[in-house]
Amino acid sequence: MRERKLFIGQKIRQLREAHSLTQAEFAQKISISTSYLNQMENNQRHVTASVLLSLAEVFKIDIVALSDNDSDRLLADLLEAMADPFFKDQMPSTRDLKQFTQITPTIARSFLNLHQALRRAGERMAEMDGTLERSGALNDPTPFEEVRDFFHYNNNYIDVLDRAAEALATRLSQNPDDLHQSLIAYLKDSWNIKVVVTDDLKGADAMRRFSAASGVLSVSNLQPRSSQSFQLAHQIAQIEHGADIAKIAAAANFKSHDAEEICKIGLANYFAGASILPYNDFLNFTRHARYDLQIIAHHFGASLEQVAHRLSTMQRAGEKGIPFFFARVDQAGNITKRHSATKLQFARFGSACPLWNVHAAFA
Repeated sequence: MRERKLFIGQKIRQLREAHSLTQAEFAQKISISTSYLNQMENNQRHVTASVLLSLAEVFKIDIVALSDNDSDRLLADLLEAMADPFFKDQMPSTRDLKQFTQITPTIARSFLNLHQALRRAGERMAEMDGTLERSGALNDPTPFEEVRDFFHYNNNYIDVLDRAAEALATRLSQNPDDLHQSLIAYLKDSWNIKVVVTDDLKGADAMRRFSAASGVLSVSNLQPRSSQSFQLAHQIAQIEHGADIAKIAAAANFKSHDAEEICKIGLANYFAGASILPYNDFLNFTRHARYDLQIIAHHFGASLEQVAHRLSTMQRAGEKGIPFFFARVDQAGNITKRHSATKLQFARFGSACPLWNVHAAFA
């Protein structure tokens, strides 16, 4: 297989500027010529393995952070945006777009934001009355779209929470046949929290309600056992890793407070799913079961949706699984939930094809 060449000039330039070094000083530290560094920063030459190792050794950085696939994701997003009928007969070549994402990724992202704002404004102007059109909020992404993009550009994998969840699963493994009871016991022993399964939850607390004053966590008996376990693990995430979750959400620099709060919920849910389906155990068993979702769900006592969702997050550096795309779709073809460990995205223009296999599944 032909080796994929790595062009990361923008990241090398950012690393150099972060250390306030000239090109000559930076080149000397990693034992290359200034002209070679200049060519790499301008993506005229690819980065070799020896240069990557020198960067990691001298500047104490993770090679994975330098060699990720942001440019591939940007390229996929640009190709999708250029499919807009607005750009009819003006489609640049894939090669030109690839150079655009590699040399000026910041401008590429700005273009995508501008196009997204233009598309959203057009859609809403066609559907909403003049009052909403003049509200000034039409050009902003919705909080849910902001959070979706945050997970998309993190490969749908959050390492610090995933490893913390795996550590929790290891502590709970003393009773591997009943994760639900292990979670209940853990909450009681570690935090003196009593779990009550009840039919009385309603409204915003229909699935889970926690009273810090009484130390009682109520979960709905109307949920299947796998969902109850998920809610227990979600509460553990909020108690034990609330600071980490808040830090990650704040670092994302969302445009709205609502998006930050939604992201915190998403991160707690991520921890919960990773606790029920710990990374290495899950990865090894999925391979053993040849990705048969029903077998996997039965083995872990999880739901099919939990398993499908977890498969879309298996992107740990050095231990990656197959990059699945997960989507939850209703009978009409509306996508109600989607997550991706790949650069794949659904088309944003035109309606869903009535011949799409998902419609046959409901039949």
